[in-house]
Amino acid sequence: MRFVLVGAVEGSRVALDALLSKGMLPSLVITLPPEAADRHSDFADLTTPARAAGSAVFHTTNVNADETLEAMRAIAPDLVLVLGWSQICRHAFRAIPRLGVIGFHPSALPRLRGRGVIPWTILLDEKTTGSSLFWIDEGTDSGPIILQRLFPLAPDETAASLYEKHVRNLAEMVPQAVALATAGEAPRVEQDHNLASYCAKRVMEDGLIDWQRPAAENLRLIRAVGEPYPGAFGRQDGRLVHIDAARSFADSFRYIGLPGQVQAHTPDGFTVMCGDRECIEVTAWRTADGRRPAVHSKLGT
Repeated sequence: MRFVLVGAVEGSRVALDALLSKGMLPSLVITLPPEAADRHSDFADLTTPARAAGSAVFHTTNVNADETLEAMRAIAPDLVLVLGWSQICRHAFRAIPRLGVIGFHPSALPRLRGRGVIPWTILLDEKTTGSSLFWIDEGTDSGPIILQRLFPLAPDETAASLYEKHVRNLAEMVPQAVALATAGEAPRVEQDHNLASYCAKRVMEDGLIDWQRPAAENLRLIRAVGEPYPGAFGRQDGRLVHIDAARSFADSFRYIGLPGQVQAHTPDGFTVMCGDRECIEVTAWRTADGRRPAVHSKLGT
């Protein structure tokens, strides 16, 4: 079985390590050049481990470019794995491997197709999600399912903890999928497109906290957009206050103030009033000077 691995993020690296541990050597690894590492907040180096294992490596920023396609055709792959790459694989790309192209998606497809899925999963307060390997077709995460693993979300799930769960699943599922494909037994279970939903792309500015919203919603946002994503933040006098972790504050009833107003300093941080008159306690933050915002100052939007 000759296969190509395409990827450039931590999940791609974990999948590569898992494949190598099973004696499954990619004939070619396609990844970003080092100078393009800033395209992904969770970029991971695949070049070093791939070359050390004996795989050829091709650097590109566009998997659909003619030179990338030529590098793939030279391998004559049976299978291509696209694991952690944010471009659509067009027809010319998908036509190269004999068996097809396998992709990974961090949701229980057909739910939550599209972009920014891990933050959206938490923001929607989903109770169950899944890791899906599927055959990439011309649609958006719409191809037949090969393997899918469902699991519950913790009440305090963060982007980092959910990301790690998907990565662990990826490490187990990818070698299994390659083994099934090698044996000619890889499933192709059609998705029920009537159940599909689509997530819009998220950008850094979407992490701006609206203090008029209820405390529970703001806590969910903070959990949803933290590492490995840009994070949640407020503004004070034109400067950013990054909020990396927060929790409910039991003594909210003691404080009277305006949404976004810092009510008190605590041993672990500071409290901020939200739109439902409930406070959150910020326990991890970043400011330009490293100091907590002053009591009674306001964090605006």
